[in-house]
Amino acid sequence: MGSTHKHRKKVIDRLSRIEGHIRGVKKMVEEDRDCPELLHQLAAVKAALNKTGELILEDHIESCMIDAVNEGTTEEYVKDLKEAISKLL
Repeated sequence: MGSTHKHRKKVIDRLSRIEGHIRGVKKMVEEDRDCPELLHQLAAVKAALNKTGELILEDHIESCMIDAVNEGTTEEYVKDLKEAISKLL
């Protein structure tokens, strides 16, 4: 993320929560908790990561696209955007 990104704080906060959630899941594994409980928690982590990725992608589209238009690098931007979307999905 090279330019100014409006969701930076949200992304950092979400990643901190995800980090804590992962620690909780690890503890559940260490405690031999039931598989359905673990899978439920892993699904929640996955959803949180997906939402974080969406925020980063939104920032990329909003700020980096403006930079690309101003710098005349829209073709490169579109290529990078396609790659980013492909990785996120």
